[in-house]
Amino acid sequence: MTGRMPPSGTVVEGVDFHRWVVALCKPDAVDRGLVDQVLERISGAYATVVARLDLTAQAWQAHVHYWDLLVNADWFTDRDIPACLDAEYAGRPVTVALIHGAPGVHARLREAQSPPTPGFLLSASRGLLSVEAVEQLVRALEIPGVSVVELNSEGV
Repeated sequence: MTGRMPPSGTVVEGVDFHRWVVALCKPDAVDRGLVDQVLERISGAYATVVARLDLTAQAWQAHVHYWDLLVNADWFTDRDIPACLDAEYAGRPVTVALIHGAPGVHARLREAQSPPTPGFLLSASRGLLSVEAVEQLVRALEIPGVSVVELNSEGV
């Protein structure tokens, strides 16, 4: 071994990214004991969970994953987005799963984990987004047939 890094891109040469997914089970799913149920549901959507890693999230990982919220933080003037992400993720347990399936696996997994269009549910949990911010986002998306329904912590 020479100790030199391979040329950029060669590590993933030949990988068909249309067949692979990396899924994140967020801290609330881990806290509520839903990880096995979520991964079983994924397996039922014509995909195979190849590997699973339970770990403690670092703040930087949430910032990288939600970079779009950080770049557009001025949309959410009533929230300190980095602080909200840190509170939700930093030092909290998450599960990451590597999933393999036939081409189109991404769309099948979205269907399996989300309500079908034209409606969808956008969760405003633990104060990350205010109801007003969610309403603003829904208006900006201009998706017909979408309405905002405020739920309490019990989901009613």
